Amino acid sequence: MYAIIVTGGKQYKVEEGASIYVEKLDAKEGDKVTFDQVIFVGGDDTKIGTPVVDGASVEGTVDKQGKEKKVVTFKYKPKKHTHTKQGHRQPYTKVTINKINA
Repeated sequence: MYAIIVTGGKQYKVEEGASIYVEKLDAKEGDKVTFDQVIFVGGDDTKIGTPVVDGASVEGTVDKQGKEKKVVTFKYKPKKHTHTKQGHRQPYTKVTINKINA
């Protein structure tokens, strides 16, 4: 059985036991999280939401809070001696899916 959930403005296909990286959630490591926005449940009994499946949820455990690798932005204007270097590290949360309630 698998499900498609919405979190952080993105859609993720999840299965029980799988680990996913999502946008940062306000939870500590080891906390239980529940995703209520389930838009599709597949498997033996397929359910399609309009826009979400009624009564469906996905439960998971937070494994890790972290930051992605640094992305460097470098801008310059030729012949003007002007340049800007800027870095960004996007925060993420690693979640292990425990159960899909359909």
